[in-house]
Amino acid sequence: MEGLRVVEDGTYLDGTFGRGGHARGVLQRLGTGGRLLLMDKDPEAIAVAEREFGTDPRVSIHRGSFVDFAHWEAAAAGLDGILFDLGVSSPQLDVAERGFSFGKDGPLDMRMDSDSGQSAAQWLASASEQDIADVLWTYGEERMSRRIARTIVARRAQQPIERTGELAQLIASAMPRGKQEIHPATRSFQAIRIHINRELADLEAGLDAAHAALKPQGRLAVISFHSLEDRIVKRFIAKHAKAPPANRRLPEAETFVPTLRAIGDAQKAGAAETAANPRARSAVLRVAEKLAEAA
Repeated sequence: MEGLRVVEDGTYLDGTFGRGGHARGVLQRLGTGGRLLLMDKDPEAIAVAEREFGTDPRVSIHRGSFVDFAHWEAAAAGLDGILFDLGVSSPQLDVAERGFSFGKDGPLDMRMDSDSGQSAAQWLASASEQDIADVLWTYGEERMSRRIARTIVARRAQQPIERTGELAQLIASAMPRGKQEIHPATRSFQAIRIHINRELADLEAGLDAAHAALKPQGRLAVISFHSLEDRIVKRFIAKHAKAPPANRRLPEAETFVPTLRAIGDAQKAGAAETAANPRARSAVLRVAEKLAEAA
């Protein structure tokens, strides 16, 4: 909330509603003339938004990815603040039927929008061994990616892999024996989920849309949960805030005009917050402010 710096009559976008924690914080600070736009591609999240905030005249609700908010008429006049809280939400992790958690056996789905796209089970049934290995390495930084991919392809030749518990055990069987700091399926589940939901591509497109939609002095706040996301956010802010290093061998480029200002450094949850909410331990918040256009 400090990063967004909500003003009473401003217009704000919560592009990842989840279960409304941030939305409640914004609404507490908005006056009667303020507006809050809520988005989520998860139909269950939208149902909660409609139930809890649907009668508030300050609130507009739209189901979809934040990638597409630029096409939403309610955002056309520009925004004073935008929030993206990336990755999977706690309710998605906690419900076995959504298929996100290796700790709860359920259908191997992993789609944030359960009405569109391939499920994880469908993708694993048809992807090549090379493609599976590439996804595990690229999005999960899983060192055993090739061995895990080979094990998956061998198993699916015998029977389809349709349950999260089955996939988690299969991955664990492919890992070297020894002490594991995290569950052996952690990186692979993360990688498959990111791939299924196009999370990194959507983040890049969403950041570009946010940059275009913010009014001068508007704030962008992004919470990420792993290094791949945070790297994209960090580089995006730096790209618009800092001039690229000069290269004497190249012709002189046009004068760099910054359009964003980083607000402080990356912020992480403190000891008290992580004790109350262990999932906050990997969260990283970055905030940037849109600069006024040069005259």
